[in-house]
Amino acid sequence: MIKINISKKELVMKNLLRFLTTRICSGVITLWLVITITFFLLHMLPGDPFESEKAIPPHIKANMMKQYHLDKPLHVQYFYYLKDIAKGNLGESMKNRGRKVNTVIEESFPVSADLGARAVIFSLIVGIPIGIIAALKRGKASDSGVMIIAVIGISVPSFVLAGLLQRFFIGVYNQIWIDKWHLPLMKIKMAGWDGPEYRILPVIALGLYTVAVIARLMRNKMIEVMGQDYIKLAIAKGVSSKTLIFKHAFRNAILPVVTIMGPTIAAILTGSFVIENMFSIPGLGKYYIDSIYQRDYTMVLGITVFYAAFLIFMIIVVDLLYVLIDPRIKLGKGTND
Repeated sequence: MIKINISKKELVMKNLLRFLTTRICSGVITLWLVITITFFLLHMLPGDPFESEKAIPPHIKANMMKQYHLDKPLHVQYFYYLKDIAKGNLGESMKNRGRKVNTVIEESFPVSADLGARAVIFSLIVGIPIGIIAALKRGKASDSGVMIIAVIGISVPSFVLAGLLQRFFIGVYNQIWIDKWHLPLMKIKMAGWDGPEYRILPVIALGLYTVAVIARLMRNKMIEVMGQDYIKLAIAKGVSSKTLIFKHAFRNAILPVVTIMGPTIAAILTGSFVIENMFSIPGLGKYYIDSIYQRDYTMVLGITVFYAAFLIFMIIVVDLLYVLIDPRIKLGKGTND
């Protein structure tokens, strides 16, 4: 019996190692494709990054081109860049000379990550409960209300929602409810990231789409799970509603939400670029958008590579969590027993 247990444990570890190896290898290939496609697309643009610089003497421009290897053939530039990436060096900004892309990411990404994490937590805290409520109250007013919120959240882009929120909280909430009526409410600020009064609107604007997606997934899966035979059997045995929902139904209904969380987290972080600009949040989005306009090759490439690597990492983590939540999933196959 002991030998059987040991062999099962060894088999699980072997499958886990194979799973991780496969995912990491596929992730490395995906990252290489992202680097390659982004690199060549950027360099296909006409001209060079220093064309907008005013009155640069030819010899200074030649030195700048040499510093960034832009004086060499494109395939040579590409291999230079791959060599730097392999060392973890994302390069130096072409517009903010002397400023490393790694440094910009280290300083700015924590702010973007903070905004993204708050938006994800907000989405889970709101989306999961209202999805469950909609499923349990199927066909009733609360179900219709949740579906209306879901349709609005999915249909309205985050930057449009951000503009509407700014309009309401400036013109109605701050100026009328607080300044005119003197209601004891916290005044909402529109620009910055220095306190809770600055963070409420960006988090709502960024997270509402994900709230809508999670609510719809939870509702649909919960309705499906509640119709399963084992749920009917539990009801027949007199299991309490609380135990039925949270012990039996919730664990299976949450799986689709877990599946989308990796791409969703990455999408929220990348989708925060516009929100960061609208609310003047000092995150990574500001540098990314500015670098695109300024044709700062190294900054665009560096941030793109960073976010691609982050997305791949999150997908691998979510795959592992999926297996832990549902042991029926076979490592490396992704199928049920």
